[in-house]
Amino acid sequence: MVPGLFLAIPAGLSGNFLSDKSIIGLGLITLGLGGGIASLSETYELFFSGRLICGVGFVFSTIFFAKVTTDWFEGKELATAMSILVMSWPFGIAMGQIGHGWLATNFDWRWAFIIASSYCAISAFLIIVLFHSPPHIKLEKVSFEIQLTGNELLLTLVASSAWGLFNAGYVVYLDFGPSILIAQGMDTVSALGIISIASWIMIFSGALCGYIADRSGKPDLIVFVCLTFSVLSLLLLCCTTANLISVLIFGLIGMAPAGLIMALAARAMRPKNRALGMGIFFMGQFFLQGPAPGIAGWIYDNTLNPTFPVLFAIFLFLATAIATVVFNLLRKRMPL
Repeated sequence: MVPGLFLAIPAGLSGNFLSDKSIIGLGLITLGLGGGIASLSETYELFFSGRLICGVGFVFSTIFFAKVTTDWFEGKELATAMSILVMSWPFGIAMGQIGHGWLATNFDWRWAFIIASSYCAISAFLIIVLFHSPPHIKLEKVSFEIQLTGNELLLTLVASSAWGLFNAGYVVYLDFGPSILIAQGMDTVSALGIISIASWIMIFSGALCGYIADRSGKPDLIVFVCLTFSVLSLLLLCCTTANLISVLIFGLIGMAPAGLIMALAARAMRPKNRALGMGIFFMGQFFLQGPAPGIAGWIYDNTLNPTFPVLFAIFLFLATAIATVVFNLLRKRMPL
């Protein structure tokens, strides 16, 4: 996540003189290269370098995946499309929780990086061969001019805060949810399997939530209701032994509005400023999500109780709801 703090805005500006296809393809190739270096490393320094290179590729590809999805679906079923895009992340996480652990246990940890890097290489090839921008999107002339208005910048930062806090809560849940189950007497593999159920369910519930939002025209209400259930599900995890029920609620409802929250970015900026605006949007995510696991780890180190990091995740989801409300209030009063 660290490169995103420094490269998100330059990555957005790169859209002024490179095609979306080129940027996404190069980003995925860089992401795969970093994983390949990590798989070959024998020292901490080389492994660190590989992960840093992964971060560079992640920044460029992620920003422009969001941009091209918005380009294709703005004015159509944007919430549905963005939800499907966002759900690719928990899908990959769920695959990794099961597949990468199995590879590391039965073969070697390096194979987890090799396989993940191969996904990036295949994806880069498919993007380069098959992707094209929608007809109404034209490559602008080379320019480093920043054209975001003050209203656009403020709205983008608030939307970015909601998205970053939401993701921060999710990664803290992934990190410390299993620890609660282990503290209750469950073995590590079973605990990871139970927590991964939420990620598998999100793949479908997120897309369905986007579809319902597009059809009902009430995405803001849906986000608020879902975040309420995310808080309730984590309280259930902390305070009871109803682990499976908690995970099902979290995956089915609590994390379902991910695409709706990410779609706030499309409402925060004009189409011509989308590349740079998405860079700023994701910089906020990296700024908020990156430190979250470390803060949660510090909380655990000082309490030796996995419940407290999960309570921190609850705070992050409550903050997401507040940021979403603030965005909607500002959007009604601020023209783009």
